[in-house]
Amino acid sequence: MTPTATFTAALEQAATRTEAFEALGRLVADTLGIKLVTVMTMDFTAGVARRAYTSHPVEYPVSGDKPIRRDAWFDQVHGRGQPFVANTIEDIANVFPDADTIASLGCASVVNIPVRVQGQIIGTLNMLDVAGYFDPATVARCEELLRLPATACFLLPA
Repeated sequence: MTPTATFTAALEQAATRTEAFEALGRLVADTLGIKLVTVMTMDFTAGVARRAYTSHPVEYPVSGDKPIRRDAWFDQVHGRGQPFVANTIEDIANVFPDADTIASLGCASVVNIPVRVQGQIIGTLNMLDVAGYFDPATVARCEELLRLPATACFLLPA
C-alpha cells in the first residue's frame, strides 16, 4: 500500500483527532522522512496554541498551552496564510525560544504550514529537519502532499 493509501485507511478508522494526527505523522515520516513533526491547534478565544500531536513526546509533550504571540511569524502564517520557513538554527532562534531543544534533536530548519477551514486558520503542521532542508521545492512538495491530509485531520472531533 502507498503511504497515501495507508493514511487514508487509517483516517477512515480514526475515531478522534488524536488518532488522525498519529496517521498524519506516519504519512509525513513515510513520504518525507522528516525528523520532527508536531501539530498545533489554535484557540483564538482563549489566546492559546496547543500541541495536539508530536513525533517526539519526551522533548515536545502533548500538553499545556502556549500564548499566541502576535508577531511577524503570526502575521505571515495566520494573517497571510503563508508557510513560515527557517533553514538555519540561528533563524529558528530568532522566532522560537526552544531553539536549543530543536538543535539537540539534530534539527536546524523548520516549515510551519497553516491549516485553514472555512477561511480560518485553525492550526499548523510543523516539520523540522537538518539545516537547509526546506528549499522552495521541498516546501511546495510538503504543501502539495500534506495540506489536504492535515486539514482532514483537523475536521475530526478532538
